[in-house]
Amino acid sequence: MNPHPDLTVGVIQGLGWLYLLLFFANAAWTAYSFKNDGYYEKLFGIRHLPKAVMWASYTGGLLALAITHLTVGANADEFTLKLPDWFKKAADTVIADPKSFFGLSIAIYVAIILLRDWWVKPAVAWILFNLSVLFIAVSMTDFDFRQIVGKPDNVPILGMLYLVGFTTWLYFYKSKDNDKRIAEGRPLHEKELSDQVLVWPDLVYTEMICMILLTALLIVWGVVLQAPLEEPASAVKTPNPSKAPWYFLGLQEMLVYFDPWMAGVVLPSVILGGLMAIPYIDFNTKGNGYYTFNERKFAVSTFLFGFLPLWVGMIVLGTFIRGPNWNMFGLYEYWDSHKLEVLNNVNVSDYFWLTLLELPLPKPDPQAGFISQAATILLREWIGILLILFYLLAIPPLLAVTVFKNFFVKMGFIRFMVMANLFLLMASLPLKMLLRWVFNLKYIVSIPEWVLNI
Repeated sequence: MNPHPDLTVGVIQGLGWLYLLLFFANAAWTAYSFKNDGYYEKLFGIRHLPKAVMWASYTGGLLALAITHLTVGANADEFTLKLPDWFKKAADTVIADPKSFFGLSIAIYVAIILLRDWWVKPAVAWILFNLSVLFIAVSMTDFDFRQIVGKPDNVPILGMLYLVGFTTWLYFYKSKDNDKRIAEGRPLHEKELSDQVLVWPDLVYTEMICMILLTALLIVWGVVLQAPLEEPASAVKTPNPSKAPWYFLGLQEMLVYFDPWMAGVVLPSVILGGLMAIPYIDFNTKGNGYYTFNERKFAVSTFLFGFLPLWVGMIVLGTFIRGPNWNMFGLYEYWDSHKLEVLNNVNVSDYFWLTLLELPLPKPDPQAGFISQAATILLREWIGILLILFYLLAIPPLLAVTVFKNFFVKMGFIRFMVMANLFLLMASLPLKMLLRWVFNLKYIVSIPEWVLNI
């Protein structure tokens, strides 16, 4: 008997209940579409056909799919509604490669910005939601995917992704409406919400209903999902992989590319300081108190780049992709603890002295004085230090006279330099990741004698 079958009767019937819930959700959407979407002039030779007929057909297919799963026989091996192996291999090839994974996250970010007028349409957003649920449901027929995504620790992360998707959609949906109103000279949507409600009873009743629903959800959650408790901690047996809580997985991923002092101290401090500095460096008075994108393009795009690919993407990577020995695994790949990837990471000084000049690295004499040692270290790392200084000191003025010229004029020297350096520090993460993947570059400046690595 296979101890790790892709399909069991319990899994198939569980997916049946999921399809049944999706059926009810789409039945409600069909009723909404019938009420609001109107009729086709002519479709398949039939005139005056409701546009909701397409949703009704899809909803009927979901019901048939649910019945098929719920009435499955005892032999689960003969069930054919599962992912083909060629799709699993193709998906694993893309997901397990850090370059393609990050490229995919960047592509999603760009699509969110450029296609915002299309995907915020309720029908399109509902289609994307259905596709995502169907993808997860069909992927659950794979044993390894089920072990990763269905882990009690990881289920909240999956729910968080849907919440991030919904709130992002809600922002762009309201922004599109307000941007259209501004272009047409009409009052903002927020200005038309002039009706006032009382704390009692309106707000209190709403909060009470939300509290009851959330309490019921947590009770069901606690009954259905087992608590993710493990054996008592032991110094002689550590988990592999050993992961931080989900909200620190972004920082843990940064440790792959930066030294601990940089990833755990400097960059988080810069993030907090940058968030506090935003009200003082922001010169755009528009967009306060109402949703808009056209009036806050740079601010919103920069925030979303830091939030989606560089934070949410890193959480997804650390939760579902990073496996034993911190290697990357595909969604349908077995987490083999014996998988080892040979990485020959080198520093900029290695490239310069060993590869380009074909000379040995200058090494400071431990018996020499501090000045002599420092001179040798600076000689070894001079090109890396020069690159860092150019990045932090020379690029901001270049930006001020080129792409960010208007920003410099409106912000002034000090505010612009603060903004530019915050922007460059944020960009340092994807740049360092790219350098690691393409050139196996570990450090730009490596001074282990002073515990200083950049």
